Amino acid sequence: RMITCHSPLLPQSVKMVLMSALANALRNIVNAEKRGKRQVIIRPSSKVIVKFLETMMKHGYIGEFEIVDDRRAGKIVIELTGRVNKCGVISPRFDIALDEIEQWVTDLLPSRLFGYLVLTTDQGIMDHEEARRKHTGGKILGFFY
Repeated sequence: RMITCHSPLLPQSVKMVLMSALANALRNIVNAEKRGKRQVIIRPSSKVIVKFLETMMKHGYIGEFEIVDDRRAGKIVIELTGRVNKCGVISPRFDIALDEIEQWVTDLLPSRLFGYLVLTTDQGIMDHEEARRKHTGGKILGFFY
């Protein structure tokens, strides 16, 4: 015998909840790079994602990107160059003092010669080298190499 349950408490369609737009965006970039894609579309867009991408573009890890305003959350079309091996989010956003940056670099990046940590500081979102030059710490957003 089969027992079917039609309870009003159980939803018929389960919706996925987007926890972190930045984590989702970076995962999409890595997956597209692994598949050898030339470009990737990311949605939703946010100011933090745009600043993170600007930091990646400044160091040549991605090509140009275009923000598409669809009157909703927005989309970003990114040209890929094939240089991103890995990028990710650090959650929770730990506080990093100036003298702790070196330890985080050692823990997260494969080499001191390449790769960047992205920090959010009181002077804006920047990579760890710029934060060192400006003599400021902040909270860690993520990394890429």
